[in-house]
Amino acid sequence: MTQIATLANGLTVITRPMPGLETASIALFADVGSRHEEERLNGLAHLFEHMVFKGAGGRSARQISEAIEDVGGELNACTERDQTSFTAAVLSDHVGLAVELIGDLVCRPAFEAAELEREAEVVLQELAEAEDTPSDIIFDHLWSQAFSGQALGRSILGSEESVRAIREADLFAWRDRHYRGASMVLSAAGAVEHDAVVALAQRYLGALGGGSAPDAAPARFTAAARHEKAKADQAQITLAYAGPGQKADDYLAARLFADIAGGGASSRLFQAVREDRGLAYTVSAGLHGHDEVGLLHVHAATARAQARAAQALIEDVLHQTAAGLEQRELDRARIQVRAGQAMALETPWGQAAQAARQWLVHGRLIGREELGQRLAALTVEQVRAAGARMLAGAPARATFGVAAAKAA
Repeated sequence: MTQIATLANGLTVITRPMPGLETASIALFADVGSRHEEERLNGLAHLFEHMVFKGAGGRSARQISEAIEDVGGELNACTERDQTSFTAAVLSDHVGLAVELIGDLVCRPAFEAAELEREAEVVLQELAEAEDTPSDIIFDHLWSQAFSGQALGRSILGSEESVRAIREADLFAWRDRHYRGASMVLSAAGAVEHDAVVALAQRYLGALGGGSAPDAAPARFTAAARHEKAKADQAQITLAYAGPGQKADDYLAARLFADIAGGGASSRLFQAVREDRGLAYTVSAGLHGHDEVGLLHVHAATARAQARAAQALIEDVLHQTAAGLEQRELDRARIQVRAGQAMALETPWGQAAQAARQWLVHGRLIGREELGQRLAALTVEQVRAAGARMLAGAPARATFGVAAAKAA
């Protein structure tokens, strides 16, 4: 039941009606994030996302909030390293309002100097809170070591210096340069009707500039390390290995390897590090994909006295998994991926977000049947090989409470 249309400015509109529902989710995804920023304006993508809510389309910040909440809806946004999204959830009668508000945020923001000054302070408070929480900031530190000296390795929030340097003209220039029709997707799912959504998109998003946004500079993995002392009793341990990008042929095999290694309570890392040895109260692994490169990343939180032993065991378990993961583990990982997707796609938000992300990454939609066939075709040998390729190089590291001289 999925339908796709393209506006004159290149914006893709995807609808997925879900019969029997009374609600709808609307998602506008842009192929732009913090990795597209200049270093001196690090944090611009995130501040842009904040600032559009301070006034747009002739409404004040309060009027925007009241407009969506008066109809029982929700309006939100999220900035990532690769993408930025603006989302709404509403009853079916208010799909038009949802598209109008999202269109106003992107096409008709006010960007007033006084609001920018206030919101910059809010973002700096958010940054200070993250820096005071080792379990939050540790992943920024890991990315900074995995992509040292590159935009992909910089914080999404930016720094105090870079955030304070951003002006209204920078926000408008960012929108004009990166929010281009051919690099954006409006996805709607639930109680929606295709032609009506296309008409709304044309009305409220047709003013977006045509063509594509500029690409980000290609990233390269760097096996750097950052070790910081911490006053807390707990230590935070992370490490990352270079993995395949989202479009690579072995990306799915690498993802299953990460799931088997540390994707849940039955994973090898959880069982070995927490259950068998009690060396950490949390330990997990995952694969994070960017266009041209991925990261196999591992995180553990443990007592300082056990940090060295936990770190050594984590690396042993990873290599043991690459050498000897078993068929039953692959079967379990496969069903977990299928179940996770099925559960997500039973919600309008899951349907809208999946369609938008797939279109921006792959330029097409990948259905459940195709994913199931690809999962079924993977062999133990392929998943082992994907893991071995990632583990062949030196890892990037970031820790709190583990001295550099003692790192494994």
